[in-house]
Amino acid sequence: QVHLAESGGESVQTGGSLRLSCSASGYDDRIYCMGWFRQVPGEEREGVAAIDWDGRTNYADSVNGRFTISQDNAKNTVYLQMNSLKPEDTAMYYCAADFFFRDGGSWYNEDEYHYWGQGTQVTVSS
Repeated sequence: QVHLAESGGESVQTGGSLRLSCSASGYDDRIYCMGWFRQVPGEEREGVAAIDWDGRTNYADSVNGRFTISQDNAKNTVYLQMNSLKPEDTAMYYCAADFFFRDGGSWYNEDEYHYWGQGTQVTVSS
């Protein structure tokens, strides 16, 4: 059973930076893709960024150029560096992972991920 643990969420002011971490454990196979999603109460969860086992990255348009996803395979940890934060970035951020995607599956589709963390809250004040 894959266990994902997020950390790093805080309250910051507009323009500030945060780095979220997601530590993965409890598995033997190589994870295909890990992603970051976020959700505001009353709204759908949206994909923020993802990185696959070859290091290829994808970003939502809303964060492209401000957020960077990276991974440390030795530590089984994925990071989300968030710069130039805006109030609209306020959300609960979740880490997700899976060992494979369905044919045609997309990184931003939450249904592709079977393993999820508990989330870490990011609040950006104006």
